[in-house]
Amino acid sequence: MYTLGLNAYHGDSSACIYKDTQLVAATEEERIRRLKHWAGLPTEAIQFCLKEAGITLADVDYITVSRDPKAKIGKKALYALKKGISLGSIQDRLKNSFSIKSIKEDIAQQLGVDVKSLKAKVQFIEHHRSHMASAFHVSPYEESAILTVDGMGDFTSTMRGVGKGNKIEIFDSVSYPHSLGMFYTAFTQYLGFPHYGDEYKVMGLSPYGQALHVDKVRDVVRKTSNGLFELNEKYFRHFKEGVSMSWESGSPHVEPLFSDYMIAQFGPLRQKGEALAQYHMDLAASVQRYCEEIIFYLAEGLYKKTGLKTLCLAGGVAQNSVANGKLIANTSFEKLFVPPAGHDAGTSVGSALYHLHHTKNLPRPPFAHQAYTGVRFDNDQIEAYLKKRNISYTRYEEEELIEVVSNRLLDAGVIGWYQGRAEFGPRALGNRSIIVDPRREDAKALLNAKIKKRESFRPFAPSILREATGDFFEEVDSVPFMEKVFKIKVEKRDLIPAVTHVDGTGRLQTVDAKDNPRYHRLIQRFGEKSGVPILLNTSFNENEPIVDTPEHALECYLRTNMDMLVLENCVVER
Repeated sequence: MYTLGLNAYHGDSSACIYKDTQLVAATEEERIRRLKHWAGLPTEAIQFCLKEAGITLADVDYITVSRDPKAKIGKKALYALKKGISLGSIQDRLKNSFSIKSIKEDIAQQLGVDVKSLKAKVQFIEHHRSHMASAFHVSPYEESAILTVDGMGDFTSTMRGVGKGNKIEIFDSVSYPHSLGMFYTAFTQYLGFPHYGDEYKVMGLSPYGQALHVDKVRDVVRKTSNGLFELNEKYFRHFKEGVSMSWESGSPHVEPLFSDYMIAQFGPLRQKGEALAQYHMDLAASVQRYCEEIIFYLAEGLYKKTGLKTLCLAGGVAQNSVANGKLIANTSFEKLFVPPAGHDAGTSVGSALYHLHHTKNLPRPPFAHQAYTGVRFDNDQIEAYLKKRNISYTRYEEEELIEVVSNRLLDAGVIGWYQGRAEFGPRALGNRSIIVDPRREDAKALLNAKIKKRESFRPFAPSILREATGDFFEEVDSVPFMEKVFKIKVEKRDLIPAVTHVDGTGRLQTVDAKDNPRYHRLIQRFGEKSGVPILLNTSFNENEPIVDTPEHALECYLRTNMDMLVLENCVVER
């Protein structure tokens, strides 16, 4: 049985394919089309997944989509009527959205096949249930509380429940227009970061400020007595005017969410090109701090409902690794699991999992690391490509490769590291990474100025041997997906300045030998030579989606000042 899971007609579109309950492949459309957060029907990702499974669309038994047009119909209709949308128009929209044929027909048309030849049944899975399944069903927990928080999907922005075995039970939810994700996005836009997905910049900016304005920010989002929250509508446009989201040519765009009242309360907007002032940094710190407070409030309320010690977290707000790193210390939970793709791309996997386990009642397979699910190329394919491009290279045996690369790192090298399957999710985890010696004082400035070309306040991450975590970090935990930020021990901060943020933290990735043996071996060898079992790891890209193919990697290498490019066992040097 084959199940094709999709996040379609939404930002971060993606596809995955399951054979029975085993994941064969998953990837984001942006990686192939080379447009960040690509939105629409993920036809390229679909074709990749079918190829990896060795099947055609005609062999697919189910197509699951991480949206459900029937979800919260009454609330949708009431909201639309308040906005002056006619009842006839609402009925037409509902009629169109209920058509289970449309997405199958769209895929068939785009892939050039006869829809009549397709046996697949289409299953619509509510957006937040898909988020829940994307975390719980791939977690190591037999039973767990589940919390999802994002901007909005299927008229829901937050959902709480519990997973047990292969079932998920929903406790409660927060409906649009109330949304913690929109709260964070509104301030992201206000602080001069207008692009879809820029929220991580506010998180990165926040340690440079003091949370001096938390009391003012509290008026924007208010806790409710039932353990949830609501927005103060005076600060937002979407309560009265509505805010449109578009994806012209696949690029998602959200109109400004903040109202004139927010500007009146918090002062003039930061304009494009305007220097960041201390006020902007302090406001970012205040927004981050209060966002954390709401997340902890939601989580603690869920703990009181379940009494469980484990929590699974998903949704766009779950990508806030600073909050994730503090959650255990600030709630009664003892363990936290966040999947590698907790954002909307992960709902393709979640929709398939919800259908397979909750709906069809199939047992969950044993826990397995599932971050590396994208495309891969072997050495012969890479050599053929390099020869075609007339690029000089050297192919090394495994141990010799590790020696060459670790020595170049010690010699102040900036290295493009490409191996294995591409990561699924927003973070490079040692398969599509740029790596540098973390002891270098100049590494951050060099990478920002000559390669990444991004804001100077954004930090770089440490990849550390899992077994060495306690030597460098105050907290010891498995963090395989770079999903948490922890405090670096005070006495170690000067040793690894390139990956120590201004507040003494690091967004770490713990690397386990069983999950990524080659990357683990490289860090281990570097540690043997330097005394520091850590590498600076940043995504292999330059203001574009993370590289996917050898061609993407080579082009990025050629137009930047990287010193070495490693493509599996093939090494290109300047």
